[in-house]
Amino acid sequence: MRIVSWNVNGLRSLAKNGYWEQFLALKADMFCLQETKVEEQQLPDEMRAVQGYTAYFNASKRRRGYSGVALYSKTEPEKVEYAMNDEERFDVEGRLVTAHYNDFILCTVYFPSGGTGSERLQYKLDFYDAFLAYIENLRAKHGKGLIICGDVNTAHEEIDLARPKENEENTGFLPEERAWIDELIAHGYTDVYRHFNPDRTGAYTYWDIKTRARDRNVGWRLDYFFVSAELLGRVERADIHSAIFGSDHCPISLEITV
Repeated sequence: MRIVSWNVNGLRSLAKNGYWEQFLALKADMFCLQETKVEEQQLPDEMRAVQGYTAYFNASKRRRGYSGVALYSKTEPEKVEYAMNDEERFDVEGRLVTAHYNDFILCTVYFPSGGTGSERLQYKLDFYDAFLAYIENLRAKHGKGLIICGDVNTAHEEIDLARPKENEENTGFLPEERAWIDELIAHGYTDVYRHFNPDRTGAYTYWDIKTRARDRNVGWRLDYFFVSAELLGRVERADIHSAIFGSDHCPISLEITV
């Protein structure tokens, strides 16, 4: 089974600019999208109803054209959830789709950025804590392994960005942001790309558009697949698809036996 995750930075722009078919050619069983910036009814037919898939969308209720996530799945989930049960603070921004399958649970998540001041950074850290509590509750309640994918908006280690020293005081690489990924891993979740590629450098998933950073591969690895310990033995590979364009991020993929 193949799962693909991508921060698309605006789902409608993919079709407009001719990237949607190239992305679908990755032939995943599940496509998990973040930063869709769209409500389902705003999508063209070819993106709202992809042949062979059932689609699930969670748009921001706080403001239009902001945030948003989506899941396209060949297998219809047993249940789909869109909230961590904090409507006023977190769920209103449309950052989560949780799909329950027969023997695992899949979460596609668009974690907040902390880039607009101390208040937003605190919101990001609080979201991190709320999400960890949410997935630990899922794991305990349902007795299934979890697959978590999406844009975490933090580079974990120095190897995960091109210029770590210059960004030590910038959001996305702050010690308190990185410490949360440490905590997630301590709870038994594995960063599968680093599991298979512990020493690979230059492996990034995000590049700044304004500075044409992708041309020089001055990037950040902000997008991840994490799996809980119950599923790690079933993971076969994890890849970064840097040749796929259409966003300031590129897709990532996970292959796992079913």
